[in-house]
Amino acid sequence: MSFDFTSFGCQVFNDRVMKERLPANIYASLKQSIDEGQSLHPEIADEVANAMKTWAIEQGATHFTHWFQPMTNITAGKHDSFISPKKDGSVVLNFSGKELIKGEPDASSFPNGGIRNTFEARGYTAWDCTSPAFVRDGTLYIPTAFCSYTGEALDTKTPLLRSMAAISTEALRLIRLFGNHTSTRVSATVGAEQEYFLIDREMYESRLDLKICGRTLFGAKPPKGQEMDDHYFGRIRIRVAEFMRQLDEELWKLGITSKTKHNEVAPAQHELAPIFETVNIACDHNQLTMEMMRIIAKKNGLACLLHEKPFDLVNGSGKHNNWSLSTDDGINLLDPGKTPYENIQFLLVLAAIIKAVDEYADLLRMSAAVVGNDYRLGGHEAPPTIISIFLGEQLTSILEHIADDSNPISKSAEMLSIGVATLPKLKKDDSDRNRTSPFAFTGNKFEFRMVGSSASIACANYVLNTIVAKSFSEISSRLEACSDFDKEVKNIITEIMRDHGRVIFNGNNYTDEWVEIAAKRGLPNLPNTIEAAGALIDPKNINVLKEFNVLSEVECYSRHEIMIENYAKIITIEANTMLEMIHREILPSIIRFVGDTAQSYNQLKAANIDNDSIHNQLTLLSDKITDITKLTNELEQKLRKLHELSNSLSTKETAVLCRDDIKVVMQKLRTVVDSVEVIVSDEYWPMPNYTDLLHRV
Repeated sequence: MSFDFTSFGCQVFNDRVMKERLPANIYASLKQSIDEGQSLHPEIADEVANAMKTWAIEQGATHFTHWFQPMTNITAGKHDSFISPKKDGSVVLNFSGKELIKGEPDASSFPNGGIRNTFEARGYTAWDCTSPAFVRDGTLYIPTAFCSYTGEALDTKTPLLRSMAAISTEALRLIRLFGNHTSTRVSATVGAEQEYFLIDREMYESRLDLKICGRTLFGAKPPKGQEMDDHYFGRIRIRVAEFMRQLDEELWKLGITSKTKHNEVAPAQHELAPIFETVNIACDHNQLTMEMMRIIAKKNGLACLLHEKPFDLVNGSGKHNNWSLSTDDGINLLDPGKTPYENIQFLLVLAAIIKAVDEYADLLRMSAAVVGNDYRLGGHEAPPTIISIFLGEQLTSILEHIADDSNPISKSAEMLSIGVATLPKLKKDDSDRNRTSPFAFTGNKFEFRMVGSSASIACANYVLNTIVAKSFSEISSRLEACSDFDKEVKNIITEIMRDHGRVIFNGNNYTDEWVEIAAKRGLPNLPNTIEAAGALIDPKNINVLKEFNVLSEVECYSRHEIMIENYAKIITIEANTMLEMIHREILPSIIRFVGDTAQSYNQLKAANIDNDSIHNQLTLLSDKITDITKLTNELEQKLRKLHELSNSLSTKETAVLCRDDIKVVMQKLRTVVDSVEVIVSDEYWPMPNYTDLLHRV
């Protein structure tokens, strides 16, 4: 049955519903708050809440929740029913303006990086009226920001909303200097492509590592992985196609513009891409998309894996964050137009972004740092850990010509002939795409390809918004004070290319040569989460986040503490999971296989049939058991040492110990176990192997 597109957004309290259900003056006031970023008038809250409640009940809702995004990369909310008891034993359905605007979840049990003591529990959620409420599974979800009793942000949305105000103010300031007096707001718009794996649910349930850690801690390379490139854009399997159909329909009901779906490079890997939206709505919708993927997969006997590297030696998953800047009247500030060499406003905006990315490359790298991404970045399926910008030859040439005081060369579009008479000639784009660049210009937007598949896109975007706002601010100050506008614009572009052009790289980011070139250019290379997290407490970065009221110094240190603490916790959980699998599943299975093989060997020997190959295999497996036992003991000792030192080590020292000691032993242990997996018979091996997981959907 085909989807009825008239029901798109039917579960959303969107602009159409608000206009229908609210009195004209109430709607106008709420709309002004949404469109102009103004404070909500408290006197209209009760009317809005009543209309929202009535509509939600019609959609089957019995409860409401303030839906927020703590620093866990997932969402949260407590669900309260609409009912209030009456004296006669019946109930009435109530939902007040106060309940709409403000909630009070427990703030002590969420990551806070030392902002809150455990015994200090009060926190607040505040309605984000710029992101529409929606109904799901009998609950009215109200998007909110989440802060502590003393006002510090405890979520990912609050700094994102603050950064949206900053980029709008500074972008408007800049375009006013170019004569634009009609636009009243500039918004960062984002389309977040989501990569994910789908595997059989029964096999997922048989893997403790997948259930606890989201990735396989053991697993030998399968005979066939992605070598043939036959999965990419290939036929979508029947079970997967049905999952995708249901996912699209559920997302469309929630107003999420799921546009593109296809198979990705790795077996069992897929991608969903939405249409661009204002960044805070895009963030909300991406979180919803990930939740719905997990739910619908389970309903279809599948498991959705959102970890950045669920399978070793197989491509991992990212989240390509396509970022642009658009005015409220439809002007894309990153659209070069047909003659980019004449579009001086576009070129200055481009130069400003180059300056921002170079000056705050470490902060941008931090924004994509999660533990799972450490396994993916630089693995030839994702950008390296060095931040660089791809512009393409034409735009790079234009900026270089301006900086060199020479005339940019006008280049008309070429036509691409495929050599078959019946096929149309195609207009050739100005430059090819670069799939190895972490921050690539792709026609009218920048694609930040570093973000991990499990992560919230909020951090990447509030960093982008903030650093570009800073760049715009400095440029606007110069232009406002200058006497010759055109000359000063040229001077600014020239200086930026001279001082920050080092961050532009149009070549292959996967080569060792680029690592050497980047080092000579002085570009930072932060290879793991611990080092990348340090950018949050660099005074330069604290200053820019404070200047635009995105994060205070306390909030910066808090988030740094959370990142480092999470790193240590995740590695410790993985190590303990590995030990449980070794003790309860893997070693008993290997020993049982060795015992049965030895019995067969003895029977052959008793029949005067010697078989050296079996004897050699038994010797090899005996040695492997010894190696596994030694490494298991070593891992247990290191975990005990970590526990014993826990009170004397700082959070960072704990994380470094996890990285430099525990992870190293874990990798050694995995290598030995994986080498045994390819020897032991399937009937003995205690869990599905990579071939089962990747090719049995």
